[in-house]
Amino acid sequence: MIRIRDTGYSSTATLLSDAVKIAEYYGFTPLEDIPRGETLAKKPPTAAEIEDVLNFARKDERGLPAIARKAAMSARSAGEALFAWRLVQPQGAIPSVALELHVFGHASAMAEAMLIVVGNAIVQNAGIQNRALSLNNLGSSESSGRYVRDVGQYLRKHIETISPTLRPKAATDPLGTLVQLIDRGHPAVARAPQATEYLTEDERRRFWEFLEYLEVFGLPYELSGHVLGSRDVWSHALYEISTTDPETQSRLPLAFGGRYDPVMSRFARRPESAAMIGINVEVRGGTRPKKLQRSSPGIFFAHLGMEARRRALGVIESLRSAEIPIHQSLTYERLGEQMATARKLGVPYILIMGHKEAVENAILVREVATNSQESVPLQELTGYLKRRRMATVAA
Repeated sequence: MIRIRDTGYSSTATLLSDAVKIAEYYGFTPLEDIPRGETLAKKPPTAAEIEDVLNFARKDERGLPAIARKAAMSARSAGEALFAWRLVQPQGAIPSVALELHVFGHASAMAEAMLIVVGNAIVQNAGIQNRALSLNNLGSSESSGRYVRDVGQYLRKHIETISPTLRPKAATDPLGTLVQLIDRGHPAVARAPQATEYLTEDERRRFWEFLEYLEVFGLPYELSGHVLGSRDVWSHALYEISTTDPETQSRLPLAFGGRYDPVMSRFARRPESAAMIGINVEVRGGTRPKKLQRSSPGIFFAHLGMEARRRALGVIESLRSAEIPIHQSLTYERLGEQMATARKLGVPYILIMGHKEAVENAILVREVATNSQESVPLQELTGYLKRRRMATVAA
């Protein structure tokens, strides 16, 4: 949890206002603004019906069924990704509020990478410089099933060292028990099975693709078997951003998230994708973020090829830091889809990064009216756009 005294903010509301501004730069919109579908072939089950068949290993998992149901009932075209944020009040001894960011309908590792980049930017903007990013991977339901089976066997071997109040849970929910043992610092967790050892070759390749996004962005990370959640809720990547408490030198979790396809698929009644990150903030003063009117960007960022896609998050973050508003469609892989979106938006300028530009650390700046374009080195891009006033287009 981000403590207000560790930041430069006077209240939770002011911190959240800046956090929401960062999220909305990347295209996240308030959850309540997502339109509901008029007709549905199959009505999703209620959240209560789904909760009855799920084992929750973490408190912050319990709110996911409700948002998954809302997303399943949204007006969304096939293949279209949705970006949403919401505020929730977690249960805990210290009053807090969580800013959750969700990506629905995008199966690529780009979704998790973007959530981590945005979450890291929010935590950094709050003034917390000493941050650690920890990653784990549960894989598919088949992989996590083998992992949970071996966790159960491991716990049975160490059952005498487990608290009597927790022993019954070890038989019915081994992973939930392991999460509690990790939180309590139980010595047996150091030798417990590791989820990444159960991944298939395809799942390892997918995980490596996810890690490549972070490495190209330049975001340090560590692999940790202690970043866990319920296999009924999560699949593939899990992540946690934490810091060190200067007073106790203990780890202080700030944000947690992952891909919750299993929950989303239950409500959609078909295989469906969803990923999220939640940033917890201590409550001090007001909690309602200020609603800001964002000007309509005059620039669209487009990418072509896998190398350009890996570089895209770094380019966009540098533009955000320079306060240059843009549109982007990182969830689209084909350039044609992106250019169609740019035409629909009517932007006067398009930034295009292809494989050649990504390798040469450059980007093409195209003026739509004349179809003229110029190659600009990435390190000069923000200055180039500001000098030519491309960053200040009237709404």
